[in-house]
Amino acid sequence: MEKRTIFDRFFGRYKSAVQRTNEQTRMQLMSGFTPVFTPAPDNLYHSDVVRSAVHAIASNAAKLTAKHIIRTDAGITSANSSENWLLSHRPNEMMNAYDFLYKMVTQRELQNNAFALIVRDATGKPTSFYPIDFSMVEFMETQDDEVFVHFSLASGKKLVVPYTDVIHLRKHFNKDDMFGESNARTLLPTTELIHTSNEGIINAVKSSAYLRGLIKFTQSMLKPEDIKAQRDAFVKDYMSMENNGGIAALDAKAEYQELKTNPMMVDSKQMEIIEAKVYKYFNINASIVQSDYTEDQWNAFYESVLEPIAIQLSLEFTAKLFSKNSLTRGHEIIFEANRLQYASATTKISLVRDLMPLGLFTLNEAREIFNLSPVEDGDKRIQTLNVVDASQANNYQGVPKAGKGGETDDETKTTADDGDA
Repeated sequence: MEKRTIFDRFFGRYKSAVQRTNEQTRMQLMSGFTPVFTPAPDNLYHSDVVRSAVHAIASNAAKLTAKHIIRTDAGITSANSSENWLLSHRPNEMMNAYDFLYKMVTQRELQNNAFALIVRDATGKPTSFYPIDFSMVEFMETQDDEVFVHFSLASGKKLVVPYTDVIHLRKHFNKDDMFGESNARTLLPTTELIHTSNEGIINAVKSSAYLRGLIKFTQSMLKPEDIKAQRDAFVKDYMSMENNGGIAALDAKAEYQELKTNPMMVDSKQMEIIEAKVYKYFNINASIVQSDYTEDQWNAFYESVLEPIAIQLSLEFTAKLFSKNSLTRGHEIIFEANRLQYASATTKISLVRDLMPLGLFTLNEAREIFNLSPVEDGDKRIQTLNVVDASQANNYQGVPKAGKGGETDDETKTTADDGDA
């Protein structure tokens, strides 16, 4: 029996699409750009500054929680669906939800394009999601205007899938109609500068550990082999690890002259400026990377970096997972984060103290803000008696209801009693 590879298990259903590639032609884009994309060189991710910046974004974006909701006029309800479980727990056999989002966001930041394949069952229902590592991507179309994506994988295999089965995240989406622009042209010069600076520091340290100089012999007409022999003897005796004292001795026939080198290095201030260029490119700062941010810095990071990613994920998953009929009935995938977990203790206390009496939080929601576990019967809303429904305010305050003609119930009752008398 022929052994099936992991590739065949996951993507075998798309073999027919690969075989029909001769029926497809390259897409005609309005911009005139060729719909082909190759990733940036690996040395971008080899830079410790770039990797730390990307990690700060990806590790925090991976904490976003996916939810399948249904939005109607009556309000928002959570859907207990397979899509909800897949995206919030286990998108595929190899990854949990955190790993899946981490990889997708990492590829988005490095390549400005990230792809994930939606694997569906016979009924079209999603069964798993797989990020795609590619060496080249090309968009093709059929005579029926169906768009296909051609992936050249690192293994050399070809994967051809309908674009409707692909989650596609883009960044720096400008001139090309299908792809975000590569980081190579804009970011590589800075990373090469950082690499050169690091190499300069390493070489400066190495050069300072060695003694360099000239041995000038006062004797005339020495043979070349004699000069070489005396040089080698000097190096062996005085410039080796055995010479712990670091002192050399010469007689009158030779004179040693030290050659001093002053290697040029980038100082700490200049290095901070260079690194800040990378952080600026990714729209973050050193405080976010080093995790010593303030509450205001975190809020700015969330709103400028994480929230756009969450919106992009929500829109793309919603569009690719649901039919038009489901979309019109309010089905959505949203990605959200509990921002209050990153607030200061003072802010949390003030928030719960001021808003919980209004009935905005349940007891368990308030406990979650403080990273506390839920309690039994904690999903009830607690509201102070000082806040009531406006339509019931008079009843709450003991004001009698007005009857016909503006008379109160008490006045009407009194008049009726007097008539009976």
